[in-house]
Amino acid sequence: MRSQPRVTILQRRLVQYRIGLFERLRVECEAAGIELRVVYGQPSRRDATRNDSGHLAWGDEVRSRWITIGETELLWQPCPRRARQCDLIVLTQESRILSNYPFLIRRRLSRGQHRRRVAYWGHGRNLQSTRPDGWRERWKQLFLSEVDWWFAYTGQTRDILTAGGFPASQITCLENAIDNEAFVADLAKVSDDMLQQLRQQVDLAPDAPLGLYCGALYSDKRVDLLVAVARLVHAANPSFRLVVIGDGPARPELEALMADKPWASCVGAKNGVDKAAWFRLATVLISPGAVGLHVLDSFASGVPLFTTTNARHGPEIDYLEHDRNGFIVNDDPERQAQAILDLLADPVRLAAVVEAGRQAASRLTVANMTANFVSGMVQCLDGWF
Repeated sequence: MRSQPRVTILQRRLVQYRIGLFERLRVECEAAGIELRVVYGQPSRRDATRNDSGHLAWGDEVRSRWITIGETELLWQPCPRRARQCDLIVLTQESRILSNYPFLIRRRLSRGQHRRRVAYWGHGRNLQSTRPDGWRERWKQLFLSEVDWWFAYTGQTRDILTAGGFPASQITCLENAIDNEAFVADLAKVSDDMLQQLRQQVDLAPDAPLGLYCGALYSDKRVDLLVAVARLVHAANPSFRLVVIGDGPARPELEALMADKPWASCVGAKNGVDKAAWFRLATVLISPGAVGLHVLDSFASGVPLFTTTNARHGPEIDYLEHDRNGFIVNDDPERQAQAILDLLADPVRLAAVVEAGRQAASRLTVANMTANFVSGMVQCLDGWF
């Protein structure tokens, strides 16, 4: 009698927002008769500045080897023998992860119905690339079809893959999400005393608007445009305040831009109730640079998100519908600021945008993503059950 199929997921690092997914995934895999392992390493020096690393008690944490050549960071991540002995291995689609290539090569050379399957989990291409037609993206495209299955972040990723010739029947669209249930629970835990303390911390008057940014701070987040937009909103409404939650290599630039603006504050990385409290206080979420999973924070909290049309967004921009559950505006600071001021002046429209966001949040959940992930594993492992 054949043992239950085994699946290993490799992650170059474990971030806080993925812990809820992996905990659920382990339970659902067990219910489906699948043994799951997660292998993860440490962040690079650049990623470590984000202060968002997590820990999985039952996962396999390994010692990664980072190699820096100029501006390029290359990674060799070991995989324990017990984790390599699996029926399906799920790799992150990143060209810089050198340890991925032996798995891809062995797949090409192996034969037989019950050989180890190899899957990619990723975007399909680097959506933040400054040279989408450069050699790095062409190199990545060479390996697009060198796997048995794809776990696509969103419908945008699925479209990229099918346009590149990968069979739609071997793609699972995960509908990438974060643990909204935990975030909603944290929002409910925020006390009036906490809100009052935060108001005093940033000198926010009762009923005054608060603009919030929440996420990692790096060049694609366009902190210069964030401060420029906030400055114009504040000029039109002096009671407006800006609070930035996050950390990263662009934080020194941000703090320099905010140095002469007492109405703007950077409070660093926050998690749990400490993060939720700022969202309870916020009126709008301003993210003029790349938008990723934090669009779901906007939906779940009822704080409308404003971003720009030409930022290098992650695939989750698929979820944002302009003027329905958020706003995608030209990156001119005056147009961004005016769009925010127009919404603040129209409470009926604001309420409609908040409700549309909450409807989206009810669908885009970790529970839904987990179900999609397990379904894709079962399909990829067809023949083991």
